[in-house]
Amino acid sequence: MNQAVRPNPFRITILDRYMLSELLGPFLFGLSAFTLVFAATQIIAIGRAVSDAHAPLWAAIEAFIWQLPSMVVLTIPLALLLGTLLAIQRLSGESEITAMGAAGITFVRVIAPLLVAGFVMSIVTLILQEAIVPYAQTQFTIIENTVINHTSAFASDTTVNAPLPGGGHQITFFNAYDSHTHALMQVTLVQYDRAGNPTQIIFADRADFAADKWTLDNARIYRFSGPNGETILGSQTPALQVELGQSPAEIAKRAAGNNPLNMSRAEIAEIIRTGQLTPSELRKYWMAYQEKLSQPFACFVFTLIAVPFGIRSVRGGGSTTLGFGLAVLIAFIYYVVQTVFSGVGEALPFIAALAAWMPNLIFTLIGALRLRRAALV
Repeated sequence: MNQAVRPNPFRITILDRYMLSELLGPFLFGLSAFTLVFAATQIIAIGRAVSDAHAPLWAAIEAFIWQLPSMVVLTIPLALLLGTLLAIQRLSGESEITAMGAAGITFVRVIAPLLVAGFVMSIVTLILQEAIVPYAQTQFTIIENTVINHTSAFASDTTVNAPLPGGGHQITFFNAYDSHTHALMQVTLVQYDRAGNPTQIIFADRADFAADKWTLDNARIYRFSGPNGETILGSQTPALQVELGQSPAEIAKRAAGNNPLNMSRAEIAEIIRTGQLTPSELRKYWMAYQEKLSQPFACFVFTLIAVPFGIRSVRGGGSTTLGFGLAVLIAFIYYVVQTVFSGVGEALPFIAALAAWMPNLIFTLIGALRLRRAALV
């Protein structure tokens, strides 16, 4: 006796491909439009940097390119919101959803590919935020300050002052900090005795942190000797381990201007573990740590809530202009709610995780209720 073959729930069907193709065009349009809005001020800044500060054009363009990942992370949820609204508007306006229902395809099955796409893009956005954006932001800062503004690549003080065993102290200077590799670039280390006289200078191309030690690459050591401060070449070594007095977490905090929004979750967690944050800083960093996980899932939330609103807007006479305006309105309300709960979570750290997810939970509930109502119509 032949057994019935069960359909594979993970197999991509013609309906799935059709719905995703309907989403792709409006999504790319929204991604381009919203990215252009965010990039407008940066394009103006490029023109001013080249004309007023006489910055090299290549440097201005490269700085702009390194800023694109952070813009894309912000615009992906908005693009999905607009793309879903426009796709549903078209399908509903031309009665295709009605025809699918008449053919026995449930409304939930019709929109399932869109919801899956929203969830997948949430994961993609999270990966971009954690793996790509911090590195790109570091490269932007280095280019902007060293090439365009002709200043230090560090937003704040680029020195580390640490005491030496037996008296004296050590000052370390560096030109840039790479948050992706936890490395200092172009390092100069000066050691002083108890009387404040320099005893040794070390130059290195970079300093890498491993096993609680900084290792200087291609270190050139110069020692001071004699009453008149004559110098002699002590040695040159490809790797020299030293104590600088600060860990990468402490330096990363200064590199980001004490703004956790410019860091990845791993960097924020590392700084929290140092135990050197003030109570107000700890609340700010802890809330940012929670929001870094919840914010990318706005992609799924926006996709979910866009479906019923897309159908309703069509019944009132839908158009691309109406869809764009509705997307902006929904996003504005979402981010106002997010700002409110961000303040609550920062004030009450014990509910920070709940506060970070509350905007997503509220809008998911609204979207699910409206979606259920639309499916029953």
